[in-house]
Amino acid sequence: MAKDTDKKKKASTYSAESITVLEGLDPVRKRPGMYIGTTGPDGLHHLIWEIFDNSRDEAMGGFANDIEVALLPPLKEGSPARIRVVDNGRGIPVGIHSKTKVSALETIMTTLHAGGKFGAEDGGYKVSGGLHGVGASVVNALSTYVRAEVHKEGDGIYFQEYAQGKKKASVKKIGKTQKNGTIITFEPDTSIFPDTNFSFEKVVNHLRQQAYLVKGLRITVIDARELPAKSVPDTEVFHIRELDLEAPSMSFYFEGGLMSLVRFENALQKPVHKNIFYVEKAAGQNSYETVEIALQYVDDISSRILPFANNIYTAEGGTHVTGFKTTLTRTLNTYARKNNLVSEKEDNFTGDDVLEGLTAVISIKLAEIQFEGQTKAKLGSMEAQGMVTTVFGDAFSMFLEENPDDAKAMIQKVVLALRARKAAKAAKDSILRKGALEGMTLPGKLADCQGGTSAEDAEVFIVEGDSAGGTAKMGRDRRTQAILPLRGKILNIERARLDRMLASEQIKNLVVALGTAIGDTFDITKLRYHKIILATDADVDGAHIRTLLLTLLYRYFRPLIDAGHVYIAQPPLYKIKMGKEIHYAYSDEQRDRIVGKDVKLEDIVEVESGEESETSNDEQIDEAEVKGKGGKTLKISIQRYKGLGEMNAEELWETTMDPKKRILKQVNIDDAREADKVFDILMGTDVPSRKSFIQSNAKKATLDI
Repeated sequence: MAKDTDKKKKASTYSAESITVLEGLDPVRKRPGMYIGTTGPDGLHHLIWEIFDNSRDEAMGGFANDIEVALLPPLKEGSPARIRVVDNGRGIPVGIHSKTKVSALETIMTTLHAGGKFGAEDGGYKVSGGLHGVGASVVNALSTYVRAEVHKEGDGIYFQEYAQGKKKASVKKIGKTQKNGTIITFEPDTSIFPDTNFSFEKVVNHLRQQAYLVKGLRITVIDARELPAKSVPDTEVFHIRELDLEAPSMSFYFEGGLMSLVRFENALQKPVHKNIFYVEKAAGQNSYETVEIALQYVDDISSRILPFANNIYTAEGGTHVTGFKTTLTRTLNTYARKNNLVSEKEDNFTGDDVLEGLTAVISIKLAEIQFEGQTKAKLGSMEAQGMVTTVFGDAFSMFLEENPDDAKAMIQKVVLALRARKAAKAAKDSILRKGALEGMTLPGKLADCQGGTSAEDAEVFIVEGDSAGGTAKMGRDRRTQAILPLRGKILNIERARLDRMLASEQIKNLVVALGTAIGDTFDITKLRYHKIILATDADVDGAHIRTLLLTLLYRYFRPLIDAGHVYIAQPPLYKIKMGKEIHYAYSDEQRDRIVGKDVKLEDIVEVESGEESETSNDEQIDEAEVKGKGGKTLKISIQRYKGLGEMNAEELWETTMDPKKRILKQVNIDDAREADKVFDILMGTDVPSRKSFIQSNAKKATLDI
């Protein structure tokens, strides 16, 4: 009865006063994920994209041709880096807005749904990446400090500063200028973003892509974060590059547009045909609504489709991609039949067949555009599909007719994919029987969980070899932990088709153990373990095996990575005995901290795993002595682990398998395209590129010598 009374009291207090009204930019700070997707690294970088997109829209409208993005040093120690974006466009209007009665600059920076995205007839953007007019104001709301500076040639320089979305003072005119443009500087709010470390590489990759998409636009990126703050005054210069700083920088300018981007994407691949297909044509109700597409087939089994809508990368595709895929399949089928390039008995090409080995860039520009969500990951505008179908269908048919050698090479590539698909399906059907997929015939080497554990609570350790497998089986928690030992290095699947893969006993065991099946029958709901933990030795061979496994998971089990199910175990490198105390170190730096700065490592006898000391534990090392508590002398020994199998079961449990103590690294893909490129380099057939990659990154490697 007491509980019922409490409920009635709470219900009686639910009135009009219970409704919270968030004003200004408070909704953004309250629910940042609604506006930038996440407060993790992707959301942090999304702040840059929002400000950059405004400058890029000026360039798309023909009002700017130079954008600079600079990562600046923090204003004070402990603060995050500042980001500064400059364009030479018209400059944000600074006059008094008729509705808000304050400067248009202040309106844009402090009001949601205010910007030049809504009225082309009034001087706004005809085509814009912005949809809701919230970009600048959202960045303002999620920053502890923002400075907006507007240059109007022949008029003056105007500026305003903000903190967490609120203005510090009114817009001020601070001097004269001979330039036009806008400078936005912001410092992300550490109370919103737990990690405020911007990735220069991520910024460069994104902005390079944008330079391909806007012909004649120069984009410069500068990383000045390591310089003293006083050496980079952002209020006294227009472009930071004018300071001639000794800081990493890159500049991009491409006249070739999408054709240049296709060449860049295929730099490590062998083209199947010589000429790159390209079309750019107006297709909408207005001349500035266009479809632009470039494509080329390469000798590979994966596809790379890069879709853009108003220069926004739509990672999840949308209506423009649907129109492209449908038209590509129909056009190649029609041409192949018409020119007798396939036999009458041959099946029609499917969508999967025509995508194999394809690199394509699709860019559509619309006046009225609809995305799904503020992060704009998917295009929803229905007219886009018809525009792409019309423009691409006509142009691609003409290309095939005018370039018969290229057309023949494309058809041969697709026919090979069709036949390989049919062979792979037959092999898969014979190897992965229904009973195996349902877990009825699990691999004999798999030590499965016991006691009916649910998939959410179960985890599988994929270990290297029977020795490590035996130790792991003895040390595990049998209720929740399964062990699958693999024999040596699995097949490199980077260029192997499904039929060859499934002929490998190692891969087949792994597929059956996971329970999800593979290929077109993959079903993530059938996953038997919600933690898939790769536990390989801390040496070169272990790293190679881990790379092979990650390649397999990335190419054929990508949804498992996207859903956060894949982890890498972190076994310790050292076991350190200091008197009677035992410590484990997972890196050289941690070992040094445990041992202490006053102890010389060269004086300590390091014992390799499995070796026996010539003396007893009490006398193992005479040379290395440290003062412990109470002034007692402690003797130190360090054991270097070479493999998981060289630990005993208790050590493996305590350091690597115990959920309360272990360290796991979750595998995620911040930039799928870059990940794809790295896998191509490391695991593909292009030896010169792999050699160059290794030479360029050799200093970053931890060598086991």
